Amino acid sequence: MDKDCLFCKIIAGEIPSAKVYEDDAVFAFKDISPIAPVHYLFVPKTHICCAKKITAENSQYVAKIFEAIAKVSEQENIDSYRVINNCGEDAGQSVMHLHFHLVAGKKMGWGEQSLG
Repeated sequence: MDKDCLFCKIIAGEIPSAKVYEDDAVFAFKDISPIAPVHYLFVPKTHICCAKKITAENSQYVAKIFEAIAKVSEQENIDSYRVINNCGEDAGQSVMHLHFHLVAGKKMGWGEQSLG
């Protein structure tokens, strides 16, 4: 955990969130500025700053995140959705903790709004 990281603080319960899923490796919560009727963030419980820091030693967290996305989408009957990851500030990453956006509930075209 990174003591200065917003998402690490959310995972630790220091900052409130609307949790939608949690297991030993993954924490998921509602985005506070949703761009669609369904907009969840899925984060690893270990601090990885971004996609470029995924390694053979920590890549299991990405697999666990996608397993969690599949579980949540099944439980909530979400048949169609988009999963987005931004890597770095120029790509729109606003919190430097690896995270994936699950966005659903509306018809989307290519090039939708920027997501942090």
